[in-house]
Amino acid sequence: MRTPLDVLQKTYGYEKFTGLQEEVTSRVMAGGNAVVFMPTGGGKSACYQIPSILRQGVGIVISPLIALMRDQVAALKQMGVRAECLNSSVKGQDAALIINSLQRSELDLLYVAPERLGQPGFIEMLARVNIALIAIDEAHCVAQWGHDFRPDYLRLNILAERFPNVPRMALTATADGPTRREILQRLSFTEDDIFATGFDRPNIRYTVVPKDGENIQLLNFIQTYHFQECGIVYRMSRKNVEKTAEWLCKKRIKALPYHAGLSPETREKNQARFMSEDGIVMVATIAFGMGIDKPDVRYVAHLDLPKSIEAYYQETGRAGRDGLPAEAWMSVGINDIGFLRRMILTGNAPEDRKALELRKFNALLAYCESANCLRQALLGYFGEELKEPCGNCFTCLTPPSKFDGTIAAQKALSNVYRTEQMYGVNHLVDVLTGKETPKILSQAHDKLSTFKIGTEYTRDEWISIHRQMVSQGLLDVDIEGYGGLKLNNASWEVLRKERTVALRKDPIIAKKISAKTKDLKLVIGGQDCPSLTTPEAKILLDALRALRNDLAKEQQVPAFIIFPDKSLLELACYRPESTNQLYAISGFGDQKVFRYGSAIIETLMKHQDEHGRPSDLAPMPESKFKEVPDSKEKEQKSEVPASAMETLELFEELQDIDEVAKKRKIKPATIYSHLTACVKAGKIEVSDILDYPNSEIECLKDTISIYKDEGFVQLNPIFYALFGNYSYEVLRLVQAEIDSSK
Repeated sequence: MRTPLDVLQKTYGYEKFTGLQEEVTSRVMAGGNAVVFMPTGGGKSACYQIPSILRQGVGIVISPLIALMRDQVAALKQMGVRAECLNSSVKGQDAALIINSLQRSELDLLYVAPERLGQPGFIEMLARVNIALIAIDEAHCVAQWGHDFRPDYLRLNILAERFPNVPRMALTATADGPTRREILQRLSFTEDDIFATGFDRPNIRYTVVPKDGENIQLLNFIQTYHFQECGIVYRMSRKNVEKTAEWLCKKRIKALPYHAGLSPETREKNQARFMSEDGIVMVATIAFGMGIDKPDVRYVAHLDLPKSIEAYYQETGRAGRDGLPAEAWMSVGINDIGFLRRMILTGNAPEDRKALELRKFNALLAYCESANCLRQALLGYFGEELKEPCGNCFTCLTPPSKFDGTIAAQKALSNVYRTEQMYGVNHLVDVLTGKETPKILSQAHDKLSTFKIGTEYTRDEWISIHRQMVSQGLLDVDIEGYGGLKLNNASWEVLRKERTVALRKDPIIAKKISAKTKDLKLVIGGQDCPSLTTPEAKILLDALRALRNDLAKEQQVPAFIIFPDKSLLELACYRPESTNQLYAISGFGDQKVFRYGSAIIETLMKHQDEHGRPSDLAPMPESKFKEVPDSKEKEQKSEVPASAMETLELFEELQDIDEVAKKRKIKPATIYSHLTACVKAGKIEVSDILDYPNSEIECLKDTISIYKDEGFVQLNPIFYALFGNYSYEVLRLVQAEIDSSK
């Protein structure tokens, strides 16, 4: 009888459960309910997928996200799991075929959009099916005052009423105290059902900087730390999305826009490119991101403020889902603060809702202006204590000093009053620092008592002081009055010396574009992998990425579904030399080893033949080996992945490798790899592929055998001994025929 650990290892390709996965899986396998609060990337999906595979019947997963359904179904199918989805994008005959499969008990998992439950007869149809479990993903969408409320989620309680004996789950990565209570109440769960890990995402570095030419700041950040890496940039307005995307493209960054004003076709096209291509930067409004399960997003940048810490946490959580280092970067400006405050206060929401939104926004501002560890501040908001500063956020790495800013605040407030509460921060700072601009002279502001009373601070320091005062509610921004600063009741408390003001001194940030200085030190499997930082390793990583892209095009799925960056880095770190050793790589279960193992090993061996094998490779983690019995090893050798067999059939028809490559829309090198696997399995002979006389092929066999008998394991010396007259692809074909005869 298969256990959850068997499925984790053989289907998913991971050695052991993480966090609370095992406890949740055990609860559901025993027929119990579970409410799962785990951070993004914490492995929530496996908590319902594995019991669905093992329990009798089909797992029904409620998800509001079409993109996420599509990607998860594709990933499950790659692992050999029978999964489908029903949503608004699945129509007609396709939907009918899926429903037929459901009724014939031919599915392990079915993803369903929440609105589908309201369609006539759908619940009744489910009642006639053997259901293994019901999982409600993105459960925070049920919270009416949450940032992602979906009305369709309010009817999901019918599942508890209609299926009282079926294990139910609710899962989310984002939920403060009130949202948690609402999930329990509205979906009929109890406190005893809760499984909660911490909210910490230790692989994400949090950075908050003062806004100062945001596009240049963003470009500096990307080119310095994340050049040619995938990222998401959030902007508040559609206009700014278009401007920033266009500006980045002019700077040779592959950037795409995404917002609700674009046509559905353009949004779909841009999202597809983001999911399938490497190094794409998506510049977007908050219309983009929810349900984007791309694991290799290396950064999320906010050029405008989100509305709350919950929204910020969820949006930044789209970075680093693969567990590798990632960054959440945000710039903060005075006008952003005033604009969002004004938007909340002048909105159509009830007064109690406005008060709640304002409290949440003020909590975000407190986080932005914190002089202490940002990770501690973020986790503290969710009621979680981090005992020591993380040492890896912006304030830990560049600690700002604190000072009593009461006198500075009084000077700033007095200046706002003397200038009649009409001007923005730049003009106000010019007055305080005594700058005789034409505007100051024309308004006679050089005659004011506040002119030149602030020379003890630099221009940037005064801008920071004004921004912090706006954040603390000591000044208001008059958005309708072109961004002028205005006094409020709190301002007068400071001026009357009834209130003190604590400020921080912002760290100095370079504005100049610098060369790329990213620290390339990588830790894989708990150990340093210096072999990944060499030029030779870059060539291998590029070759593995090219192979992954070819396989993805063949399968018509995003590249990360074939294998994610974490697996790619482990391949380059450990350099497995057989398909059996691939089981040591994260994410490689039986199906992926069978489907792609030969092509991956072929790529690794080709690289090794041409570049050698580094002496400082990290040792293979033996605990992850899955010994394959001799009979199964022979069986694997004799079997050929379906893609290679398709290549073989096409080659037998066309008799030309380049033509086959064009027809299949993949590189000739991949075609050679497929044919090599077929030769090794005895499906075709080398003489049927190469246009060489048999005597020449036999001579090549003898030469390779002599070198192998002398202990040469690489083809590199053989290549040079033959004066480069035979390509590595040809030598590998001949080597495969030698191996097949053993």
